[in-house]
Amino acid sequence: MAARPLVARQPNERLQALIQEAGCSNAGLARRVNLCGAEHGLDLRYDKTSVARWLRGQQPRGRAPGIIAEALGRKLGRAVSIDEIGMANGKNLATGIGLTFAPTVPAAIEQVCELWRSDVGRRDFLSGSTVAASALVEPSRDWLITRPDQGVARNGGARVGMSDVEAVKATTQALTDLDHRFGSGHVRPVVVHYLNSVVSGMLAGSYREAVGRELFSAVARLTELAGYMAVDTGQPGLAQRYYIQALRLAQAAGDRGYGGYILAASMSHLAASLGNPREIAQLARAAQEGSRGQVTPTVQAMFHAAEARGHALMGDARTFQAVAGQAVEAMERSEPERDPVWIAHFDQAYLADELAHCHRDLGQSADSARRAEEALALHPVTRSRRRAIDLLLLAEAQVQERDLERACHTGTQAVTLLSGLRSDRGAEYLDDFRARLEPYAGEAVVREFSARLEEREAA
Repeated sequence: MAARPLVARQPNERLQALIQEAGCSNAGLARRVNLCGAEHGLDLRYDKTSVARWLRGQQPRGRAPGIIAEALGRKLGRAVSIDEIGMANGKNLATGIGLTFAPTVPAAIEQVCELWRSDVGRRDFLSGSTVAASALVEPSRDWLITRPDQGVARNGGARVGMSDVEAVKATTQALTDLDHRFGSGHVRPVVVHYLNSVVSGMLAGSYREAVGRELFSAVARLTELAGYMAVDTGQPGLAQRYYIQALRLAQAAGDRGYGGYILAASMSHLAASLGNPREIAQLARAAQEGSRGQVTPTVQAMFHAAEARGHALMGDARTFQAVAGQAVEAMERSEPERDPVWIAHFDQAYLADELAHCHRDLGQSADSARRAEEALALHPVTRSRRRAIDLLLLAEAQVQERDLERACHTGTQAVTLLSGLRSDRGAEYLDDFRARLEPYAGEAVVREFSARLEEREAA
């Protein structure tokens, strides 16, 4: 019988670095792993020799890699993935980080923390990734059919209380306000570093059931915000990963309404960027079905508006009209004092904005202009990016009405606002407006507008 070939193992440098970071001895890590395993019903009997073998490249079988990662995470005060300890063994391929709806809460924590770590590390596969069409529909299906998480309480690292949760909420609000004023280019790095350096430690900590639910709710909101900011900085593939993880965190929080919001307000916009209007409507319908009886009229209005956008992009004016009517009717029943905090921004101004987009997509320029003007009259001055976008929507409608002088004047107002922002979305709307002007490039007012714009860009 031939001798079994020897396979040369590579030293596990990742594990070595983490052990050093945690300040653990080999014997100390083995003891922590055994204790952690006992909590999971496993009778592990590792010792310092076992750890030495892991460092030489041997990988333990079964659930052991996950237990080792959890034990090290507790010592470090943050979530640690099996990929980070060098034991993924092909199960956690970097390109798939963040694209799945995790089956359990511990797996969800591991996946979202790995996404934050990879984002902070500016891994090229994240920043350069494109939207995965299949991963738009699958997470919504998983969200619809997955049973509620029975328990999220955790005994691990440092104790987490409601004051910590309130800190996350307050930070989210402050970052949201800055994003509205200055655009995501200025703010997103701060969000991601906060998630990776502070929030990951909270998720890996110890918390009671009630605190855990509130924590997952708060972290879902901040994760969704980081995804939105990825869209605004021209990284839709990265945004998709954040949205999927925010959806899973909302599930852990037991918040079906916010899960629906992520589908209808966030993931549907990614479907729009792919040119898949049918999926926009499907995601909005999934949001409505999955949160039926659990959301306020304001949230219902937002879900209907998202569905209307899909029908408008498909050119289905009749269905759009019916669904848009449902959105308007729901908004008329709005009681802001009953609304969850995450829908507070969706008001009459935002509904008008959504309908202006719909009318534009249907080629109904007069209605688009009317809704854009309504939105501009209602948006507060602090919504700089949104006002710039609505000004450009209005300018496009004015071009379609052949009112070039007013269109260029409106476009100039938008450019003034955009000059104080770092926003890829704003730049895209400006590019669309310039494309609308191209057939009239010979007109004096258009030449003058283009010259001023070129001077501003050169400056």
